[in-house]
Amino acid sequence: MNKKAFIFDLDGVIVDTAKYHFLAWRKVADSLGIEFTPEHNEALKGVSRVRSLEIILELGKAEATQEDKDKWLKQKNDDYLAYIENMDRSEILPGVMHVLDYLRENGQPIALGSASKNARIILEKTGIIDYFDVIVDGNDVTNAKPDPEVFERASRELGISNENSIVFEDSFAGIDAANIAGMTSVGIGEAKFLGKAQYIFPDFVTIDLSFIDTLVKK
Repeated sequence: MNKKAFIFDLDGVIVDTAKYHFLAWRKVADSLGIEFTPEHNEALKGVSRVRSLEIILELGKAEATQEDKDKWLKQKNDDYLAYIENMDRSEILPGVMHVLDYLRENGQPIALGSASKNARIILEKTGIIDYFDVIVDGNDVTNAKPDPEVFERASRELGISNENSIVFEDSFAGIDAANIAGMTSVGIGEAKFLGKAQYIFPDFVTIDLSFIDTLVKK
């Protein structure tokens, strides 16, 4: 069987930590008197923490010193960590394990490519860290999506070329990153948020294993 690199984003793809990011960012926004809605939160998916804060400040046309920004970034992360402290395997999104199990049973290399600096914590809490041959997260890269650095590093560490890499993403920025890298992009979620994804599924439940086989044989 061909070897392909299967690279997964974390937030919104494997687990729904987007809700915890939203709650933590909304708390920061509320303290600044800035309205922050679930729709606004879509622009933060796949984006670094620093850039996310900049987007929120732009929403409120707010100016801030670096000291203030550092304080709010720490506040956001502390709140987020408190939310994810109680995560367990039940938080893995439906259908994900079916795909991960199939890939592992068939000897396909699996990587995580996430902007999150808490990715390893979440994978440990949910009990699936051993599924990943390579983990590349926000601690390992300097450029945020849509820069393809996180995915290119994951494929390189797996020893597989970009053109033989498949990325599962739920964000516009992440899909762009995969496409820029010349990888196969599979969008998970609503089409309006997935830009130019080559394939789109609402969730992993709707992904038939024959589709995975098709990707492997390409």
